[in-house]
Amino acid sequence: MKHISGDVLGEKLPNMAELGPHAFLDDFATSDDAEKPMTAGLFRLEAGEAVTYDYTYHEFKLIIDGEFHVTDDTGQTVTATKGDLFYFPKGSVITFSSPSYGVGYFCGQRGEGEA
Repeated sequence: MKHISGDVLGEKLPNMAELGPHAFLDDFATSDDAEKPMTAGLFRLEAGEAVTYDYTYHEFKLIIDGEFHVTDDTGQTVTATKGDLFYFPKGSVITFSSPSYGVGYFCGQRGEGEA
């Protein structure tokens, strides 16, 4: 068992510079399985230019605050709010935007820092 003590929801997330000045992400926990690692953390996007992400791994994302506009590579767009859950299969190309901000908890089949 691993326990991450403290208020992870109150943590200041580092900027994900490759996605732009309004995208933030931090990995909080990673499994010890070297063959099929899992990593969990938070992603925050503030209003601004949309960001597109190519998933090289499987990921679940639970929206925990704010609002995201999520578009897949077929053009399907969903307005996501608190409580919405997504599964992004490996190979997905997803575009995220927000009219104000959005925060998502993620769990992905990848190692720490491989986002």
